[in-house]
Amino acid sequence: MTTREARVDSDYSYRGNFRQYRTYDFVSGTGLTSDTSRLGQSVREAIQQRLQVQGYRLARRRPDMLVNFRVYEGDMRFHGFVQEDLSQWIKRNIEENDDTPKEFRQGYQPVRLLLAEGTLLLTLIDVKSNRAVWNGYASGVSVPEGPMGEVVLRRSVRSILDRYRVFTQEFANGKLPQSEAIETER
Repeated sequence: MTTREARVDSDYSYRGNFRQYRTYDFVSGTGLTSDTSRLGQSVREAIQQRLQVQGYRLARRRPDMLVNFRVYEGDMRFHGFVQEDLSQWIKRNIEENDDTPKEFRQGYQPVRLLLAEGTLLLTLIDVKSNRAVWNGYASGVSVPEGPMGEVVLRRSVRSILDRYRVFTQEFANGKLPQSEAIETER
């Protein structure tokens, strides 16, 4: 099965401060996120390439967001939300915080999902609040052995991040991320 046949979706937190994020780093620890195998590295590289295109830059010290990813091999139950497209929500300029009165909060419409075997889940975490602010996933993805497995994972990352159409303010104003600007000058 290829990623074109996979189910791809995402949801987000109404408390996400998406206009303020400019930098990211990866969660370190055990599992695939710390995996130095070729497949783990391919996922990290695909995420880096995509975020860089959207104006984000990798920052090892004090990033705005942490990126976590995991591949689930079996079927899994997942709690998601029915929401409007993230970019539409951002355009409406409604951000919630602890001071937002209850009557003005968006409210979540939960949905229970059964994700098919082979799910790649990407999570963006706001470092300041230590909360997950965005989840994107592709389920029903078979990762074959060898180089084709890398291709499938890269396509899956691209499909997932197609749902995260948030560009940094600097990028929107025509400025390249710092890491790209340095490479361009060389």
